[in-house]
Amino acid sequence: MSSYNNPLIWNPQIIQRYDMAGPRYTSYPTAPQFRESFSEMALLNAISRSNKKSRPLSLYFHIPFCESLCYYCGCNKIVTPNKSRSMSYVKRVIQEVELQAGLFDRSRSVKQLHWGGGTPTFINDDEMTLLMKATRKHFNLLDHDEGEYSIEIHPGKVSSSTMTHLRKLGFNRVSMGIQDFDPQVQKAVNRFNSFKEVDELVCSLRADQYQSISMDLIYGLPHQNAKTFETTLNKVIALSPDRLSLFNYAHMPHLFKSQQLIREEDLPAAEQKLALLHFAIDQLQSAGYVYIGMDHFAKPTDELVKAQQEGKMQRNFQGYSTHGDCDLLAFGVSAISAIDNVYVQNAKGINEYQAKVDSGVLPYVKGFTLNAEDELRKFIINKIICHFELNFSEVKTVFDVDVPLYFAQELAQLQPMIEDGLLSIDESGLKVHNSGRMLIRRICMVFDEYLNSPNQIRFSKII
Repeated sequence: MSSYNNPLIWNPQIIQRYDMAGPRYTSYPTAPQFRESFSEMALLNAISRSNKKSRPLSLYFHIPFCESLCYYCGCNKIVTPNKSRSMSYVKRVIQEVELQAGLFDRSRSVKQLHWGGGTPTFINDDEMTLLMKATRKHFNLLDHDEGEYSIEIHPGKVSSSTMTHLRKLGFNRVSMGIQDFDPQVQKAVNRFNSFKEVDELVCSLRADQYQSISMDLIYGLPHQNAKTFETTLNKVIALSPDRLSLFNYAHMPHLFKSQQLIREEDLPAAEQKLALLHFAIDQLQSAGYVYIGMDHFAKPTDELVKAQQEGKMQRNFQGYSTHGDCDLLAFGVSAISAIDNVYVQNAKGINEYQAKVDSGVLPYVKGFTLNAEDELRKFIINKIICHFELNFSEVKTVFDVDVPLYFAQELAQLQPMIEDGLLSIDESGLKVHNSGRMLIRRICMVFDEYLNSPNQIRFSKII
């Protein structure tokens, strides 16, 4: 895998040829396949199997509140300046923790913990303490920074004192959404954080000995151009985050009402957008960052890079992850758990979520049980999207499936990509070349048997 430290091979004609809408594969099957008919017994059986395997846990908490509306955002959020709304929600999440924890073996260690949103730092320090104490009471959290415990923050809306408080509670990783430093771009999307604010915050986080700092940028926002984006990138590189994500802005105002506040005429044209991405990738790789895949970069010493090199990286609902051996248990509105061979998603509306918790029932509303075929295809997609190769003998060992024979139709569909130099296939397996890594979602789509399902939704474009 060392060859992937080399620069990507960029061919705009090839990229445009394969740039179509498709899933991000944070799960397989993807969320549109989840069903309201999913039974509680299926979940309880999955938890029982999970306990017998004694797999470690990854915990996710969804805090949906934001003080202000970021126009580009497609997350499940509640925008309100009223901070008093959060306590009742935190209490319900703690009730859900108590409900769920009783079903899991208390000895199972929590290797990962993540607070996402929304803006988790919307809740105050006392509420943070309350939630973390309850989590520690009911689950086996690790001490001395042995676990990866992270939180998402808005760097323009959080104080250094709050981050120091979170550090004392056990958090050791931070993910901050910068998006862009240009004032005109920030005004157009109603998201504000100055370089000075972020610089001071980063210095404070390092003084508090946070182990990892991750930053998010978005390309394709209104008023972005080569000059402004270069300025933003130079500032981000100077801040030296351990990880960096470069997300594509998908303008879908028919799905996300807040995006109707963005003027389409202010968005960069498709060619400009592609040029921004190309420039950003070149800049980040020149600065020493390793291209992990899709929209993720990390320093060569980062644990995510090591996990990829060792074949241990996986992809889940939080993106690329270092721990592929965990069952994911999620809390709060719309949160999705992945336990053994099932996915379950909580109610998306806060009123329905809180009513279910108040009734003493698990607040999920839909789910999905993977069958043997799903497990096989999930394995293949995860290997390709995380490690850019598929070893046929490994599939034979795990599933007793002869890939060239079983997936003859799918492999035939890859022939145009082979001719375009994106990947190669021989008797040992499939290998994606550096010229094909940008299009990894398109390659994985060949193995997705649900893409033509009538229940499928519209996805964002790959690039």
